Amino acid sequence: MKNILFTISQFLQRTQQKRFLICTVIGCLAALSVMNFGKMYVQAQPAASPAMLSVKTPNLGRHFQAFEREGSILIYDSNNKRTYEYNSQRNASAIAPASTFKIFNSLVALETGVIPDDVAVLTWDGIEREIDAWNHDTNLRQAFKDSTVWFYQVLARRIGYEKMQQFINKVAYGNRQIGTAADIDRFWLEKPLQITPKEQIKFLQQLYQGDLPFSQRTINLVKDIMIREQTPDYTLRGKTGWLTSSKPNIGWFVGYLEQNKNVYYFATTLDMYKPEDAPARIDITRRSLKDLGLLR
Repeated sequence: MKNILFTISQFLQRTQQKRFLICTVIGCLAALSVMNFGKMYVQAQPAASPAMLSVKTPNLGRHFQAFEREGSILIYDSNNKRTYEYNSQRNASAIAPASTFKIFNSLVALETGVIPDDVAVLTWDGIEREIDAWNHDTNLRQAFKDSTVWFYQVLARRIGYEKMQQFINKVAYGNRQIGTAADIDRFWLEKPLQITPKEQIKFLQQLYQGDLPFSQRTINLVKDIMIREQTPDYTLRGKTGWLTSSKPNIGWFVGYLEQNKNVYYFATTLDMYKPEDAPARIDITRRSLKDLGLLR
């Protein structure tokens, strides 16, 4: 009797083991099936298209339309290597740099020592000019801010034709043409020196990176006098220009914005017909930067 009971017990144990084994196998197969189905489901999803990954390009042209003026703007996002622009043809067209050349002129004047620093004063020649802010003694820092033409003409004459041409060539600034020795104090106001907005951006990149044939002291001083706005969130550097030798006149605003551990270079041009048009160069640029979520 004991042998029979022992045999039955062994049989039941083997049966339970088989059932456990079968359940385990079925469970594993089910789990594998779910995993494989999940893989198939993920693989079946469509890949993100370039349009889904790209940032929507803002309509920068509407800012020019708001002022009823023709012009162009080019903004380069350094970290993301992305360009935003309006009127690409104009951004590739060369015109005289006008007072935006004061950035370059300041670099050369400081580097050659024709002016020792940003506070050394030059004496006004007493000739009344159309802008009151120009009619007094001034220094490099204030002359840059007021865009005092006579001050920078004095600097250019002191630098001289040969040295100016040498630095123009080293930097490869614009078309590199400064005319003859007789043009030394006006080649950037009329012709022959010309530069495109794209080339302005390149020059500003070289300035920011220190990739120019000037000492670090010179570069740092010029960067400092270029500051227009500085807050805990950003620093905006720039220089305006007004080309009066063309019809219509053309306004410039070039510079760069440091914000969010990034650098955004910009070059704006604008057709101008009257003095009241001048602020629009800056306003359009600011509106465009705000389109990129900047200058909040």
